[in-house]
Amino acid sequence: MEITKIVITGGPCAGKTKAVKLVKEHFEALGLTVLAIPETATELILGGVTNEFVGSAENFQTCILGLQLEKERIFEKAARMTGRDKALIICDRGTADNSAYLSDKEYKALANRAGFSEFDLRERYDAVFHLETAAKSECDIYDLTSNSARSESAAEAAELDDRLISAYVGHPHFRIIRSEPDFQTKMTHLISEISSFLGIPEPIETERKYLIEYPNLSLLEGHPFCRGVDMVQTYLKADSGMSERVRKRYCGESTVYIHTAKKRLSDMSCYEYESRISEKEYLSLLERADENRAPIRKKRYCLVYDKQYFEIDVYPFWNDRAIMEIELSGENDSVNFPDFIKIIKEVTYDKEYKNASLAKKVKANENV
Repeated sequence: MEITKIVITGGPCAGKTKAVKLVKEHFEALGLTVLAIPETATELILGGVTNEFVGSAENFQTCILGLQLEKERIFEKAARMTGRDKALIICDRGTADNSAYLSDKEYKALANRAGFSEFDLRERYDAVFHLETAAKSECDIYDLTSNSARSESAAEAAELDDRLISAYVGHPHFRIIRSEPDFQTKMTHLISEISSFLGIPEPIETERKYLIEYPNLSLLEGHPFCRGVDMVQTYLKADSGMSERVRKRYCGESTVYIHTAKKRLSDMSCYEYESRISEKEYLSLLERADENRAPIRKKRYCLVYDKQYFEIDVYPFWNDRAIMEIELSGENDSVNFPDFIKIIKEVTYDKEYKNASLAKKVKANENV
């Protein structure tokens, strides 16, 4: 069975609980099988389990993580019991949310005790959608009356919102849904982003690509809204008009494997069919690797800037330049560039800078 598991997260008064309900109803109306996992922290607090009750924030987050993991296991098991081909599971907060309430040392210890790495807890979901708290841009509508388990001031809510963004930076499918004076506008944006991710009505990816000067890696690695991930990208033999690849994304010993097939519509847009695969499937697909293209190794830095999600690829064969990409909702979307990144030129329309072309050049150089 194909189970797609997404997270809806965000700071206090972001509208998560309402959003989960609306998203569930929207996609059920389209005929999808949808399950929604309620927020675990609220359940525990309303049941009497608090920081004070268990003695510390670390103990409380241990309780949350344990229950989150069990609920996700049960919901996935229930989805399989339906006997249907596909299911969408919506999580009201994910396991990486716990990092926002602990120090880095405490969170790493929490993950390790549960048998996971920080990478594992972030990457276990197919996509993450962060709803910005109303405290950031619309303080006059910041209101906690809808959830008796919350007590943060507007300033505390904004700070927590930042920490939750930081928790998921590095995930391959992470989107920030801006706060809006009109909640329905915010929900329309959220449903549009989820629809795009799910490929409804069509799996179209739109992105712009830029050649940039070699970035300051120390700045990126120290940035609170930036995470680096190592990648190996291998192109496969594919049918005419299609491109196909497999990716190995890893951090230390933790690894995720992804298979992607694309059919280009324009220089900026394409149909994209992407799925997570097992290590066994990954190794099997490598048997039809394109012998004319070398595997591309790169370090990808995922960066949130002005509520936009940039991906900066640093390659071992360049020491003076890199590639920066951003995925957009539409071809006419504007881009606000990070002020510490120097753009050389846009290469969205230049096939020379596509990874498939770079892989071919690397292979040619290996044969010289």
